[in-house]
Amino acid sequence: MLILALYPNLLNVSIIIKKRLTKNIKNVPLQWMYVPLFAIIIHAEELFMKKQSVLNLIKYHVEKNENAFRNESINIARYFDSIGDEQLAEYIMALIAESNLYTPQGSDFESEFLKQLDINQMEPLNLPLVIVDDIKGMINAINHNVGINKFLFEGAPGSGKTEAAKHVARLLDRTLYYVDFDYLIDSKLGQTNKNISKLFSDINLIPNSNKIVILFDEIDVIALDRVNTNDVREMGRVTSTILRELDRLSDLNKEVVIIATTNLYSNFDKALIRRFDAIINFNRYTKQDLIEVGENYFSNYIKNFKGISKDTRLFRKILNSVENLPYPGELKNVIKTSIAFSNQDYEYDYLRRLYNSLIGNLDYEDINKLHREGFTVREIEKLKGESKSTVARKLNREVN
Repeated sequence: MLILALYPNLLNVSIIIKKRLTKNIKNVPLQWMYVPLFAIIIHAEELFMKKQSVLNLIKYHVEKNENAFRNESINIARYFDSIGDEQLAEYIMALIAESNLYTPQGSDFESEFLKQLDINQMEPLNLPLVIVDDIKGMINAINHNVGINKFLFEGAPGSGKTEAAKHVARLLDRTLYYVDFDYLIDSKLGQTNKNISKLFSDINLIPNSNKIVILFDEIDVIALDRVNTNDVREMGRVTSTILRELDRLSDLNKEVVIIATTNLYSNFDKALIRRFDAIINFNRYTKQDLIEVGENYFSNYIKNFKGISKDTRLFRKILNSVENLPYPGELKNVIKTSIAFSNQDYEYDYLRRLYNSLIGNLDYEDINKLHREGFTVREIEKLKGESKSTVARKLNREVN
């Protein structure tokens, strides 16, 4: 065999080089850096692997194309994994990871299905302490580097799942990629399955995987319950493909972090849920949590507007009067538009708009009702835009 001619006594040399790589890689000549993986080629031919892979490895070695050599090696590992030789597949991936030889620059990586997210400029994330504690535990687990790297964030829309994933990537000092489902899902029968396989192949090819987070935002679109009568067969097969690829990823790549988010946890495929190492529930906001979140948004936005008087006490009282406050995503938009749409000629118009958005139209609210709900004469004046004396007169008239 050509490889044996190039490298006599290859298996023994493989063991020696592997030991030297872990101790002092600088002392290993370039021509020997590829030797451990060449030992695998012998076994590969015995298992009828495509000869083209062998030729490709030799070609890339001669050309000193480390990026292509690395990618071909990963493809070989995936081949062995697909035929059930998980031990050999893990061995190949371990050699690549240990030697750290084939790490092309991040700019070399391109994927049709993965897009990088900017996490440099981010707003503070306001989460309940119970969720914050879970996020801290998740980061600890990742830093322990014991293979706990797949997480599912579940919760209502606007509960902060996506923003939390961004902050996790920032705190870990990792690059964040999100899966672009617009490109992944295809109307052609069977094409989505192929795209998912290609997606996970791309994930395995990302250089420096220990510095990467992959976000499957709103994974519901491809993760419906396979036994749900409303599901179609094609999407059931898609979910099965994801299960298979996540299992392979667990074997081949234990360093990349996977975060998925879902708004429809009750409809989530139960087998897929089991593929995640931990599930974090974002539906744990108390009313007090949401009021504090609202106050933070309010303080951040109002300072950018002139001619508006800040009344935190009345703002808080309005939020406290709402029976069911919306979650942060929606609440932020309500507060932002209330301030931005307010009349510059009336300094408290934003409070009227806030009340209208969250409770009801103030024009139809009875002053006595507002008073019974705890709003003072001065506060009613601000909300209704009427003078204090007019409000007091109306209240007295009702009393008499």
